[in-house]
Amino acid sequence: MSARDEIEAHLMDLNPEALFADGFDDALIGIASRPNLGPVALYDRDRCREVLVRDNEMTESQAEEWLSFNVTGAWAGPGTPIFCELIEGRRHWDRRLI
Repeated sequence: MSARDEIEAHLMDLNPEALFADGFDDALIGIASRPNLGPVALYDRDRCREVLVRDNEMTESQAEEWLSFNVTGAWAGPGTPIFCELIEGRRHWDRRLI
């Protein structure tokens, strides 16, 4: 089972109304929640841009513009995914507490 399949199966148990961003399976990284809206799909925004560059022969700036206008700026209701930006060097959880 792929990571996307695992995330989708778990998310559908939690929130059958959750939506997924078509074409961005490689950027799906988990599940996030918003107050009063329930769990939704969580995507890595940088990976989404990389998918656009790789699959659509866009430049980085073209991919950023397209992503902002057509994907991250779109509201499709309470099941709309969340797109996060990971801080470089902090891509993996480190279990140290400050």
